[in-house]
Amino acid sequence: MTTAHHHKNPLIANLPTRLAETSSRGWAEAPAKRVGKVVVNVGVGKLRSQANFDDKVLPEVMKDVAAITGQHPSIRRSTKSIAGFKLREGDIVGLQVTLRGARMRDFLMKLFSIVLPRVKDFRGLAPTTVDHDGNLNIGFRDQVVFPEIETEKVRVSFGIQVTVVPSVRGREAAVALYRSLGVPLRSNIEARSTKS
Repeated sequence: MTTAHHHKNPLIANLPTRLAETSSRGWAEAPAKRVGKVVVNVGVGKLRSQANFDDKVLPEVMKDVAAITGQHPSIRRSTKSIAGFKLREGDIVGLQVTLRGARMRDFLMKLFSIVLPRVKDFRGLAPTTVDHDGNLNIGFRDQVVFPEIETEKVRVSFGIQVTVVPSVRGREAAVALYRSLGVPLRSNIEARSTKS
């Protein structure tokens, strides 16, 4: 079970305070101007082998994704058949939600002030979570770190990929933006020391 943890690392321990400080300068407006969208993806390829996937498993996943994002997910289907994976063209392979505006803002505040601090042994996001285009990519092994999910009621466990797409271009500009918004990105030095 994943539960909330108190962090000695000031980068994490001060997250809510830092977000509140950013809010005083217009947190509610800044992301809408400088973050284009947030895309939430859930792969269901491995879940397809479970019994009653269409009738029971998929609806459970969709219900949890909708609760987490505040928006009904769209279904993603395979565009081609792959015999080795027993995948046929048209099979459901994932769910996707694209957030903009107020829902995006609310999701980001929840992500950085509540969800990430609940991840066990979380010490900040590695610099490699920001790709060449400046997108911030965060993966979660299961959905229970999100406050909308009651662990004891979970029937299907699934991973979640969150991608934050900035309006600015380039990795350097994006990293500077994320830091200004209070995103807990570690420095390269911190990342190397964590691995050692």
